[in-house]
Amino acid sequence: MKTLIVENKFNNKKLISYLVSFFPNASQNTFYKALRKKDIRINNIKVTENVIIHTGDEIKIYIKDKYLFNFNLKIVYEDDNILVVNKEKGIEVTGNNSLTELLCSTLHNANIKPCHRLDRNTEGLVVFAKNNTALEILEQKFKSKEIDKFYKCMVFGILNKKQDILKAYLFKDNKKSQVYIKDKKETGYREIITEYKVLEENKAQNYSILEVVLHTGRTHQIRAHLNHIGHPILGDRKIWR
Repeated sequence: MKTLIVENKFNNKKLISYLVSFFPNASQNTFYKALRKKDIRINNIKVTENVIIHTGDEIKIYIKDKYLFNFNLKIVYEDDNILVVNKEKGIEVTGNNSLTELLCSTLHNANIKPCHRLDRNTEGLVVFAKNNTALEILEQKFKSKEIDKFYKCMVFGILNKKQDILKAYLFKDNKKSQVYIKDKKETGYREIITEYKVLEENKAQNYSILEVVLHTGRTHQIRAHLNHIGHPILGDRKIWR
């Protein structure tokens, strides 16, 4: 069972629209079927139609995780202390309806916690700790660079340098959920260092595949920094400044 509290931005919206926004990988038919079976409640009242919801409403959903998330849980390594999961695109690592929540529910272990993060629309390996001792050890190893992280991305265009270490400055505007990049330091901007190596390039279709290593870990650093040098990640819809 999942419990959601309606935020103000969804006030006077249709119930199904709200649910799809929280569970983008679930089909609308899943929710209509749940309504027919009276498996959705609003403020503890069973509803059978696609009703209008309001700020502060409590919505309880009695739908199995496999239908809500519609993800293949790909565990590539597991022992008594560690889990390594190949995260698919479209799911957050933490928060409501996240990969962490799905793992805790599926494996019946509320102590599972991620040791690092990947963006919602990034696919790749995520390391999870199954207990607090493992979490402390792994977080320290990531911090001390004893564990290396490599990112692979496809970008627009052909880069002049086949390998480089990029430096710039990034400012995160939390109110606008936007980041800004400058070549020179300004008030509020923090240094970012991004290293890349060209693995493959296709001049006919004008794209390159890069291996990227982060020397700093800022919000959306790879996406914003590569866009800043004129080689945005293909498929990235976010507007960078």
